[in-house]
Amino acid sequence: MARSKRRTLGAQNAGFASGYTASDVARLIGCTTSQIHAWVRAGFIEPRRGPRGEYRFSFQDLVVLRTAKTHTEHVPARRVQRALRRLRSQLPHGRGLAGVRITAQGDEIVVRDGTTMWEPVSGQALLNFDVGELAQEVAPLARKNATAARNSERELGADDWYELACEMEAVEPVQARDAYRRVLELDPEHFDARVNLGRLLHEAGELAAAEANYRLALRLRPEDPTAAFNLGVALEDLRRPAEALRAYERALASDPDYADAHYNLAHLYEALGKPRNALRHLQTYRELVQEG
Repeated sequence: MARSKRRTLGAQNAGFASGYTASDVARLIGCTTSQIHAWVRAGFIEPRRGPRGEYRFSFQDLVVLRTAKTHTEHVPARRVQRALRRLRSQLPHGRGLAGVRITAQGDEIVVRDGTTMWEPVSGQALLNFDVGELAQEVAPLARKNATAARNSERELGADDWYELACEMEAVEPVQARDAYRRVLELDPEHFDARVNLGRLLHEAGELAAAEANYRLALRLRPEDPTAAFNLGVALEDLRRPAEALRAYERALASDPDYADAHYNLAHLYEALGKPRNALRHLQTYRELVQEG
């Protein structure tokens, strides 16, 4: 599973306002703007500010708030806040969220992404939330923002294009890739754009191009564990297990607590006929997940 971290950049000087307004969010998830602001004050999310000081919400914020709306109907606010704080930290940041499903399994909120599962915190709720459905609802707004960005009177800089690319990932991955390429034309050393472009190419099946972008990212930040991890996944998909193993080990050299790297190494060592190594990494993975 390829996962990338990305930073959140401000857009105070942009010629367009990226993200979604409180009224947009209220309409999309079926609540009032007052409730949205109450959830912000409660610390459920921390939206960035727009050029006039207004809240601007990301797609990731929408996922958390959509979960909050359902969860608050069944669980006390304090437990909801704790659950959402964990959910926000454990969602697959910086990648397309449209394939994620959030459900309730017993007393746990469960986040599924492919074969990987997170359990953010205990809580009673009836929850069955397909993020892809929300992405479809958000798509018209994202396209509207993309058009506004392209028609902006001020020439957009690399950070503006980066914001736009992040916003488009969930609904228009092809346009997001084009926007990341524009970032890199303006700033070839923009690390986050390089990793995110690699990830989107990876998810589109363009493995050689993804590998190239991950390697370029590692030239910019040789010690970054996420770029090394994503490279490992690409190399596995390219059926180059020995190189993938080295990439995962490189990720762990920078971040020994990178749980997904331990998980992938466990399966890779098992496939390579090294059960002791596989067991060691699997045990570490389970310990890290339990601690988290």
